[in-house]
Amino acid sequence: MEYVTRIVIIGGGPGGYEAALVAAQLGAEVTVVDCDGLGGASVLTDCVPSKTLIATAEVMTSFDSSYEELGIIVADDTPHIDTPARVVGVDLGKVNRRVKRLALAQSHDITASVTRAGARVLRGRGRLEGQQDTDGSRKVVVRAADGSEETLVADAVLIATGGHPREVPDALPDGERILNWTQVYDLDELPEELIVVGSGVTGAEFAGAYQALGSNVTLVSSRDRVLPGEDPDAAAVLEDVFRRRGMNVMSRSRAASAKRVGDRVEVTLNDGRVISGTHCLMAVGAIPNSSGMGLEEAGVKLKDSGHIWTDKVSRTSAPGVYAAGDVTGIFALASVAAMQGRIAMYHFLGDAVTPLNLKTVSSNVFTDPEIATVGYSQSDVDGGKIDARVVKLPLLRNPRAKMQGIRDGFVKIFCRPGTGIVVGGVVVAPRASELIHPISIAVDNNLTVEQIANAFTVYPSLSGSIAEVARQLHTRKSAGEA
Repeated sequence: MEYVTRIVIIGGGPGGYEAALVAAQLGAEVTVVDCDGLGGASVLTDCVPSKTLIATAEVMTSFDSSYEELGIIVADDTPHIDTPARVVGVDLGKVNRRVKRLALAQSHDITASVTRAGARVLRGRGRLEGQQDTDGSRKVVVRAADGSEETLVADAVLIATGGHPREVPDALPDGERILNWTQVYDLDELPEELIVVGSGVTGAEFAGAYQALGSNVTLVSSRDRVLPGEDPDAAAVLEDVFRRRGMNVMSRSRAASAKRVGDRVEVTLNDGRVISGTHCLMAVGAIPNSSGMGLEEAGVKLKDSGHIWTDKVSRTSAPGVYAAGDVTGIFALASVAAMQGRIAMYHFLGDAVTPLNLKTVSSNVFTDPEIATVGYSQSDVDGGKIDARVVKLPLLRNPRAKMQGIRDGFVKIFCRPGTGIVVGGVVVAPRASELIHPISIAVDNNLTVEQIANAFTVYPSLSGSIAEVARQLHTRKSAGEA
């Protein structure tokens, strides 16, 4: 009888379900253990819901920022007033119902794909049981919601359990007024005054979205600027846009506590200042879901942060155990989680595999404007990590941007001196997540600025700015400028 490799995947997010599809395709017997629904936090409470909410906010922002310039007349119900109020609003309850409906539909689609591929989906929480057996197999104990347990035997185990919102002890969410990012979709009414604590990607995205939807937003940032981990030029553009649209951005301000005071929330800062609002969103990072799974007892090495240590082919320190996604702390991106999961299965099942290369990862911050990046960064260049030429071109010079009323944003490309090979890029623009792709292709394939410059672009188009930056870099390279 032909032997079939047994794979058990704990966690059904992008790392888990993409791994399941690959393993099933390669002929393995696959079981996915999941307690919330396939798609994980990315689909159910994080990426898909937040970007669906942001889609509504984008429409509001685009309309609000350019309708007068484009000559659009808005009907109002007060024609007798010289300066009528614009009659445009949002039904947050309806928006959130759509958010949940789309997230659930996406989860169901993923489940159908995984089961159609031949994998088994088992509802429950999985944990590793002891060390590797003498035959090289591992045991995974699955505990169902009713308390019953089932033991699975696996030749390889993939841990893809993701993470959950970090909590501040003196600012615990109550799901009504003090919220984490998984709870905002239960709101039926738009927060009148929203305090967002945390100016990383999650905090910036929600702050921008709710400001666009009509909330008065205060963004509390413990750092000098919003998005401290992003390109400084891009962060400066976004912060300027936030302030211009009326957001109260409080830099170098760390929240110590948040408490309910009747129907309001008071956030106390470390310096004693108190901010009051109707709601507070805590966006202060995530904690890996790695506890209570028997990992260390099974020989899986954890970092001090609780993340699982992995190498570039997703192996942990324990033979036969792989890990993928946010639980590894590599990059909190669905695309990276999916790649880690696929790489793990290709590696264990003996297929050709390319180790994870983080310098080809493209990412996007879904603010308005969006911020997309790939490859080496400005900090890498400034810190001497790589020698590169840089050209930045504001979108204000782009004819299509002028036609669409786009005033904020730029295209920036990094290339190697001498060869002109593209090693990184930044795009700040509406739909930057789409515009970054040609730069990502260039980085991934070691294309030169000359090749980018010589490719035709549509006129007029925002992508024309990418070609123009490449032409400027090529001209400087040819002229031998430093």
